[in-house]
Amino acid sequence: MKFTQKINVVGMKSSKGTLENGTGYDSTKVYALVDLDASKGTAKGMASSEFTLGTSDEFNAFKHLPFPFEAEADMEIVTNGKTQKTVMHALKPVARAAAPKA
Repeated sequence: MKFTQKINVVGMKSSKGTLENGTGYDSTKVYALVDLDASKGTAKGMASSEFTLGTSDEFNAFKHLPFPFEAEADMEIVTNGKTQKTVMHALKPVARAAAPKA
């Protein structure tokens, strides 16, 4: 199931290298605020959740922005038949309105 969601990005981290066994890794982690499950009355508010977004090059497209920032994320819920996860495919910052001149 694909969908677009407006999110608050509170951090990003790029990671690229090679493990001791020779396996390479290359990704960008996006940390966004998500609502806590308040359905049982034991939680309230928000927490940061981690999503993987492409390669470490993705980080370079966003590192100049002031954090936190609001963005539209193209996401998809996928499953292996037993568990499900949310995958982030794309992230687009929402333009901020210019400050009014005095």
